[in-house]
Amino acid sequence: MDHSLISMLIETMNYSLFLFDADDTLFDFKAAERHAFGATMAVFTLSNWESIFETYRHESERVWRLLESNRITKEELKVERFRRTFEEHGIEVDPSRASDAYLEALSETDILNHYAFEICEILSGFGEVGIVTNGIVTVQKRRLQKSKICSFISFIAVSDECGYSKPDIRFFEYSVKLARNFSKKSTLVIGDRIETDIIGANNFGLASCLFNPSRTVYETDVRPKYEISCLSELKTIVKALTY
Repeated sequence: MDHSLISMLIETMNYSLFLFDADDTLFDFKAAERHAFGATMAVFTLSNWESIFETYRHESERVWRLLESNRITKEELKVERFRRTFEEHGIEVDPSRASDAYLEALSETDILNHYAFEICEILSGFGEVGIVTNGIVTVQKRRLQKSKICSFISFIAVSDECGYSKPDIRFFEYSVKLARNFSKKSTLVIGDRIETDIIGANNFGLASCLFNPSRTVYETDVRPKYEISCLSELKTIVKALTY
């Protein structure tokens, strides 16, 4: 790859701060989630856990939506998704113990999405790369420290430490204060969710890029400035801006 060309293109587009979502953007969270859940079930000698996992994934998504609408706390979320799952399947395991085992396993699982390493390496050479996430702080920071992209990441902003979650603009206000240099016109937010990453960036006045690997068609008036199905397409966006 011609890094001198990438440098020229990035300078032309005037973006110097790249804020990436973590789960399902840089990290393959679905794969990590499955691995961590399997490890958790092994702790409690629960075999044939695939159907249990599907219930857990469904309940976890529901509980995260409650958190994002301020109807539940992060501490409640950690346990509630397991409580609901175990209740559904008649499993007599302490959901608090299961939550602790799961978070420990998840923090040790750093599976990157395709091209995440390469794009972070490129962008960190010509600007600043940060992570902005609604995840659990101990998990996100430990996982990043283990990851191959750690040396390319200038900072990580986690909703736990901020007190607000995406799409709240107060989360973005907190996040950009961690950057070395910040201006709205030179910042690009890249994330996979319209309702958190794109709405949050747009409301704060930042350019946004939707990472949409499934090419889902969203029925919403909210629009990102850019849309990609692979992280490598960020290079295409950069090149397009030179014409």
